[in-house]
Amino acid sequence: MGNRFQASDRFADGAQYIGGRLRPGTSDTEHGVVDPATGETVLTYTLASADDVDAAVTAAAEAFPGWAGATPGERSDALHRFAGVLAERAEEFAQAESLQCGKPIKLTREFDVPGTVDNTAFFAGAARHLQGQSAGEYSGDHTSYVRREPIGVVGSIAPWNYPLQMAAWKILPAVAAGNTVVLKPAELTPLTSLMFAQAATEAGLPDGVINIVNGAGRVAGEHLVGHPGVAMTSFTGSTGVGKRVAEIATATVKRLHLELGGKAPFLVFDDADLEAAAHGAVAASLINSGQDCTAATRAYVQRPLFDAFVARVAELMETVRLGDPFDPSTDLGPLVSHAQRDRVAGFVERARAYATVVTGGEAPGGELKNGAYYRPTLITGAPQDSEVVQSEIFGPVLVALPFDGDDEGIRLANDTPYGLAASAWSRDVFRVNRATREIKAGCVWVNDHIPIISEMPHGGYKASGFGKDMSAYSFEEYTQVKHVMYDNTAVAAKDWHRTIFGDRQQ
Repeated sequence: MGNRFQASDRFADGAQYIGGRLRPGTSDTEHGVVDPATGETVLTYTLASADDVDAAVTAAAEAFPGWAGATPGERSDALHRFAGVLAERAEEFAQAESLQCGKPIKLTREFDVPGTVDNTAFFAGAARHLQGQSAGEYSGDHTSYVRREPIGVVGSIAPWNYPLQMAAWKILPAVAAGNTVVLKPAELTPLTSLMFAQAATEAGLPDGVINIVNGAGRVAGEHLVGHPGVAMTSFTGSTGVGKRVAEIATATVKRLHLELGGKAPFLVFDDADLEAAAHGAVAASLINSGQDCTAATRAYVQRPLFDAFVARVAELMETVRLGDPFDPSTDLGPLVSHAQRDRVAGFVERARAYATVVTGGEAPGGELKNGAYYRPTLITGAPQDSEVVQSEIFGPVLVALPFDGDDEGIRLANDTPYGLAASAWSRDVFRVNRATREIKAGCVWVNDHIPIISEMPHGGYKASGFGKDMSAYSFEEYTQVKHVMYDNTAVAAKDWHRTIFGDRQQ
């Protein structure tokens, strides 16, 4: 195995970032960050308590007036400097992300880190474009205009599958709009969120604008969501946990943004480019070891292409190289933990009773036996109502099913509780246009699956949640819209007053 980021040295002062500095947690519970490629503990830290959450919210609340009062240009300049610091530290971020998640280094170098730098640069520019609707005289006697104002302290919770990118997606639109943030990352993967906040401080963002608390969901997470000093909650994670977050947040009438689970369909019509679809399916189902809420999980292939598609996908999956995440030639790293690997394996083992495992379906041995690895897996013959078709597996598993007519294909694509992402594959513009209209998902790709860009929104339909990350649309989540109305008449006794008291003025 290659060299590793020295997490224990970097975070010797603690794994909480509050008011611009690292500090230890004050709970009585320690937690180990485990390298999933080796099973070795790379950092042991004390989890945050409710008191730590209180301190972080206080720091954010104290920083809010000054940050909200900064001009858009001042916030933009700070975020541009922030993007520069991230770019300078790109390799360090890539190594830390690969260490804690098991991601192949080529993925963190070419996707996670540059995507985060680009997202920061985008919001640096977007910070200058928060204007409301232009002024106008809509009643005839008044001038109206719309202000966009920050909400206050935002309490965000991010998942373990993309710790750096999810920290950015949560923090950047919030602070660009003038809010301050307390982020709780997953306790499995705290490293790059802490580094992200440190880089912001180095770039000149004021202390307290970005705070990180690393603690257990039922302790730090629930206290953050229910905190009276938090004006908004943004959560990315499973639909089950999202329901609990919503219960707590709505009890205190908070603004709420939820990006939840997915079960993305990959719809291949019979006139599609078979080779393109097969390559796309392998890449889109295996990205981040399948631990991606937009990953292709259900390939519906029109019957004339089905057998050839299955054969080609299986052939390509068998070429995928599992190995050391720090080896640039590695294609697929481990899952984030052995517990997650075992969860994925459980889905596949149960599926053997009613479906066919075409390839994969096992953990490798040999040099990789101590890691949380699982081979790329293709399943066929599963009923539409089975758990491998309906439930989010979150691993390197693709289920392929045939369909006949276009109506059936679109119906099956929509036949889960989720609606986060989908793709449609065809050479016929009318077929794919129909699919983009009728598939109920927040993103539908055509003849591709997975690419994201900072300028476009990301968010779901149905049980995949509501609200948007990235793009200018995310400002809808992180700003209050205020209508301001001026009287233009200078008349004391207005005509409409007679509907309340007195008579019409002569």
